[in-house]
Amino acid sequence: MKKFIDLAVEVIDNLKKDKYVEGSLHKDKTTGKIVFRAYVRQSRLRQPDRVICQLENGWLKESPKRIKFYTSVKKVLGFRLVSVAMHRDLKDGMSRLEVEELLKTE
Repeated sequence: MKKFIDLAVEVIDNLKKDKYVEGSLHKDKTTGKIVFRAYVRQSRLRQPDRVICQLENGWLKESPKRIKFYTSVKKVLGFRLVSVAMHRDLKDGMSRLEVEELLKTE
């Protein structure tokens, strides 16, 4: 069985350039023909996160909308030492962030 599929010119151009074209096949309600509609993919251009400071076990970063804190400590140290190390990293990061905020306002 042969079926004819309507393809847009842009889809054919991309296929000629050996590019992949992702999309959906569906039947047009008005004409009854099978139509291929390519997905419109737009790359997200975003600013990379700015590292405020490197910590003993992680980092503190700033994005346009968020402040990000990451720390990773080995479990073999035990609960108490893990807690102390994480709180120390958080305290160091927050003090550095506070200094930067003071410098911005001046």
